[in-house]
Amino acid sequence: MKLQDLSIKQFLEQTSSNEPVPGGGSVSALNGAIASSLAQMLASLTIGRKNYVEVEDLMKEHSAKFEAYRTHFLNDIDRDSDAYNLVMNAYKLPKETDEEKAVRSEKIQEATKVASLVPMEIAERALEMLDLIAETTRKGNKNAITDGCVAMMTCRTAVLGALLNVRINLGGLKDADFVKELADKCDRIERETIAKEKEITDYVATQL
Repeated sequence: MKLQDLSIKQFLEQTSSNEPVPGGGSVSALNGAIASSLAQMLASLTIGRKNYVEVEDLMKEHSAKFEAYRTHFLNDIDRDSDAYNLVMNAYKLPKETDEEKAVRSEKIQEATKVASLVPMEIAERALEMLDLIAETTRKGNKNAITDGCVAMMTCRTAVLGALLNVRINLGGLKDADFVKELADKCDRIERETIAKEKEITDYVATQL
């Protein structure tokens, strides 16, 4: 059974076990799915309300986008665990001869790159969604404005958690150019995420 198909209780129980998956990357993806669901709720609570007729079409568009994001993030829960297993399988390769050691080392490097790129994609997707959440929160139903803020905070966690998984994998890579490119991207995404979250939390604070 896929991780995304587990009940909430089952997922939490498996996370708390001595099994390495689901780990921080899968949980980051789950946070992205939760954020998209909560933001979609805000959009849905805006649609059909007479005080928000002027943004109804916009909210319908946002709702559809959040639903698509949720599907992506749910798939990412399993993609991240699959990437981790790829690395573990590479480490289990034989290393008796010099040739085996060389093959094993190459496979570890290849798998670790995949394990870096998957959470990077999660982080980039969640960063992309932050702007959509912000606009939905600003223009959506004011009675659910705090739900928009929680969605933003949860999405922030998805981004920063995924970036941590990128960074820890970069430490085991020998490709200096690849490492620098992703490390620089991590720093940029982190700065943008923190700034975007502060902007919306500050805004919501003025509305309460």
